[in-house]
Amino acid sequence: YAKGGITYTLKGGKVQNNGKIIYLTFDDGPAAYTDKLLGILDKYGVKATFFVTNCYPKYRYDIRKEYNAGHAVALHTFTHSYATVYKSTSAYWNDFEKMEQIIVQETGRRSTLFRFPGGSSNTVSRRYCSGVMTALTKQAGQKGLSYFDWNVDSDDAGSTRTSSGVYNNIVSGVRYQKQSIVLCHDVKRYTVDAMDSVIRWCLQNGYTFRTLQPGGYTVHQRVAN
Repeated sequence: YAKGGITYTLKGGKVQNNGKIIYLTFDDGPAAYTDKLLGILDKYGVKATFFVTNCYPKYRYDIRKEYNAGHAVALHTFTHSYATVYKSTSAYWNDFEKMEQIIVQETGRRSTLFRFPGGSSNTVSRRYCSGVMTALTKQAGQKGLSYFDWNVDSDDAGSTRTSSGVYNNIVSGVRYQKQSIVLCHDVKRYTVDAMDSVIRWCLQNGYTFRTLQPGGYTVHQRVAN
């Protein structure tokens, strides 16, 4: 059952909690499968964090739905184009602000949570500007922004192309973390299709779901540019 935004599972009539926390995060949307995902999350009373873009503008209304449902709306840039955002620090923040304005229009407030395209450890940015990630991660702190990488990867943007593969990657990954920031993409149908089974397994095994928060738990990978 859900209480205070935290979901518990009952075993033997008592609340069981294994002390492990999961932050489900979804990048690159909203897109065609976001509505279905929101339905699955609502079914279990689970809240997630959405790192949103404007890559699929016809689904922009889902940002408001995410916010109104109590999920965390975070920023993942407007274009998600590496060549655009990593050309310079000013190019990054200009793109960032364009997405921020859309979030304001849909939710009525700015977000201070974000994820770099490719994560802070990406090396693709070297093609466009040497040292840009080192500068951006420093500037983020100066701007009072919190960025989040991940320590569990569903690999849905890698070689995994099936719901069973996504399920196995997440379930095996969260076992080894006290707090798991799980990287997923709601633009992937097989990922969304895996979520019912993923959430059910986590609840049955006493995991707690939470949303990422300003100044809260984060994972920072090693900056490589």
